[in-house]
Amino acid sequence: MEKKDFEAWLDNISITFLSLTDLQKNETLDHLISLSGAVQLRHLSNNLEILLKRDFLKLLPLELSFYLLKWLDPQTLLTCCLVSKQWNKVISACTEVWQTACKNLGWQIDDSVQDPLHWKKVYLKAISRMKQLKDHEAFETSSLIGHSARVYALYYKDGLLCTGSDDLSAKLWDVSTGQCIYGIQTHTCATVKFDEQKLVTGSFDNTVACWEWSSGAKTQHFRGHTGAVFSVDYNDELDVLVSGSADFTVKVWALSTGTCLNTLTGHTEWVTKVVLQKCKVKSLMHSPGDYILLSADKYEIKIWPIGREINCKCLKTLSVSEDRSISLQPRLHFDGKYIVCSSALGLYQWDFASYDILRVIKPPDFSNVSLLGFGEIFALLFDNRYLYIMDLRTEKLISRWPLPEYRKSKRGSSFLAGEMSWLNGLNGQNDMGLVFATSMPDHSIHLVLWKEHG
Repeated sequence: MEKKDFEAWLDNISITFLSLTDLQKNETLDHLISLSGAVQLRHLSNNLEILLKRDFLKLLPLELSFYLLKWLDPQTLLTCCLVSKQWNKVISACTEVWQTACKNLGWQIDDSVQDPLHWKKVYLKAISRMKQLKDHEAFETSSLIGHSARVYALYYKDGLLCTGSDDLSAKLWDVSTGQCIYGIQTHTCATVKFDEQKLVTGSFDNTVACWEWSSGAKTQHFRGHTGAVFSVDYNDELDVLVSGSADFTVKVWALSTGTCLNTLTGHTEWVTKVVLQKCKVKSLMHSPGDYILLSADKYEIKIWPIGREINCKCLKTLSVSEDRSISLQPRLHFDGKYIVCSSALGLYQWDFASYDILRVIKPPDFSNVSLLGFGEIFALLFDNRYLYIMDLRTEKLISRWPLPEYRKSKRGSSFLAGEMSWLNGLNGQNDMGLVFATSMPDHSIHLVLWKEHG
């Protein structure tokens, strides 16, 4: 048949075919297939696959493809990346999908990074680290050995750990190497805090002292408490040091001269924790940038204004039970916006602007669990057997790490959290260094450290 005659015939057949019912169309196709040979059947098979299996990622505009991909979970997306090079290219370029997946894992997101491949790699790294946490493989342990008597006081900052012992010494350790950088002779240390130049110690001898690391010399001695000093904090900008004692008082000192500026009364139990911090929220009682002092005993947390003035009155007293049937644990977290403390009833979070209780978190068997660190995404907790990580968005424990028989302390100075930034969300850089430290019965210090990424 000539081409011109064939095209006319085909047009007539097409018009007739389109006028048939679906059943008649099917019967026509069945008849034509029965008349076809091998060449025609192979041609039909190849074209049916193309017609029936449309590659929507290839055919759709990119923005519509991204919209559809948002409805898939990351694990399915990773599987889809194996379909073809084209699919892998499109899915890997969907920045928002991978950023959302990272956020859901508790990962910090830097929106300024726009490289699409970067976020897929970040997600793969994030899911690997979270799997390590779930499988109890994210940490490793080591020990610091050097003291000859009970280690009571611990303080950590910027990769350095300070330890105060009943052997009348304080030591400064580089956690990454396990090496002792400084060792100086002191009094018995119930609490310590340091910076690059100096060490401040609170002692069972009822005094506070300031020491120079380089020479070991005592540069200041603060006398006035009539009970052991369990907690100290200071601020060079204010030239203020605060101390909490077993004599039920908080004292405010001039850091440079050792002069007692004020004695804050009102506690009816040992003051086991004092925190000096800048306020980050506005309320009727304080403004952002104001310095605030928190002091805690067995039952209450008291909030004081602090500055260069001598006189200050308690702004607010917080507690978890009016009849004092429930005691607070000696671990207090304050970041300028929220106050967090644990008790046998659970983990309490107060809004600092209003002093209202925002929530009470009650994990299973919380009566034996203590607070170490609290962030926007994660909380670090521990009990007699394990170190725990809680996802604060779900209030579920997502990881645990076994602990040895460490030396117990009712006043909470013989254990502490290390690096804290990861509690606001991991970012692939802050999951390193010290996680937890505690003193042991053999006078060593047990360290839990982030294991490097595999």
